[in-house]
Amino acid sequence: MRKFLLYFLLFLITGCQTDGTAPADLGYDYMPLEVSRFWIYAVDETVYYGEGDQESSTFYYRDMITDSYIGEEGLLIYRVVREKSQDQSNWQNHSVYTLQVKKGALLRSSQNLTIVSFVFPPDPQNSWDGNVYNSQIEDIYSLESLTAYEVHGNTYQAAVKVLQEQEDDQITIRDNRYEVYAKGVGLVEQFIEKLSYCSRNDCLGEQIIENGRLSHLKLINNGQY
Repeated sequence: MRKFLLYFLLFLITGCQTDGTAPADLGYDYMPLEVSRFWIYAVDETVYYGEGDQESSTFYYRDMITDSYIGEEGLLIYRVVREKSQDQSNWQNHSVYTLQVKKGALLRSSQNLTIVSFVFPPDPQNSWDGNVYNSQIEDIYSLESLTAYEVHGNTYQAAVKVLQEQEDDQITIRDNRYEVYAKGVGLVEQFIEKLSYCSRNDCLGEQIIENGRLSHLKLINNGQY
């Protein structure tokens, strides 16, 4: 009986020991999700309303993870409040979006549209359909590794660029979009350039912007409040 108990105790002790293998780094800290985190971005934006009619502005966004909750699928969802300011002193509510990790993918939902912004772990061989969770047409994203990437005077030693779209037929449209994520920080840069060129016979191929938007976000501060 004592021998049986001895073997049983040895079995329990051995079963509780680990093999010393470190857990795999899935890179979730490329977009740290935690209540009270914030990011402040300097924004340059130009909106094109028609031929020769455009409006440019500079301002700031402050994104704050204010709370989290369990969604219908049992996954943790983070609520992000975006505020806007002209001077970083007076902030006004701008919009709300959510972030969650589902099946190794970072999902961003805003105005009833869900986009797969990032896939973990970050690997240059990864590509995915950013619109897989919505009804829009397929939009393939890919990753590009970066080193010593500088944004607004800050250098990030470990960063990856998500290439969302690189299209310019120089006749009717220009669609150039990317995001950069830094390890331990999150989104540090976002570039969106979606333009429609005049396609009338008298201006076809002249790259006269008919409508569209150019928006460039650069991180200037982040942390916890």
